[in-house]
Amino acid sequence: MTVSTTLRDVIGLPGALPALSASTLIMIDFQNTYTTGVMALPGADAALDAGARLLAAARTAGTPVVHVVNDGGEGTPYDIRAEIGRIEPRVAPRDGEPVVVKGFPNAFHETDLEAVLRRLDAGPDLILAGFMTHMCVQFTAQGAFNLGYSPVVVAEACATRPLPAPDGTPLPADALHTAALTTIADLFGRVATRADDLHG
Repeated sequence: MTVSTTLRDVIGLPGALPALSASTLIMIDFQNTYTTGVMALPGADAALDAGARLLAAARTAGTPVVHVVNDGGEGTPYDIRAEIGRIEPRVAPRDGEPVVVKGFPNAFHETDLEAVLRRLDAGPDLILAGFMTHMCVQFTAQGAFNLGYSPVVVAEACATRPLPAPDGTPLPADALHTAALTTIADLFGRVATRADDLHG
């Protein structure tokens, strides 16, 4: 099968991955809700392990880190006042690392994320990881791109869930994960397969 040229290549956008030390890391919705219950993701545990490695590397490199959480309100699977909505301990924020609360898939929409990035003097390169690949990761990558940032999504540090396709057939989580990453890589940003792909 012949594949099409990506929009990034047509436009001439860069494809090389940035140095971790010259970027800003955004950890998206690494909340307990994705490890248990109705929103549990089949790949959550592996993605959390990869996210923990990425976070440790960023801290070692002196990379600014911003955490994002989704607040769905009291009693929901995204209740940040309850254990279910808290950030999973493996990737918990340290003192001084900002936490941005959002209510929409795009973490820039009606939040102070852009203001936080300005305070951190964040350059164009943003490293994104988290849950879910096809939802908050993808739409935050698009939001970053629309604001002039250059996002990079770390594939192994993201996960999503199986869903019904429009014709009702089951779409496996891996297929949806890959489709979302492919959408991002077509225009909105670059995709790093592993955290270790980001050197320096």
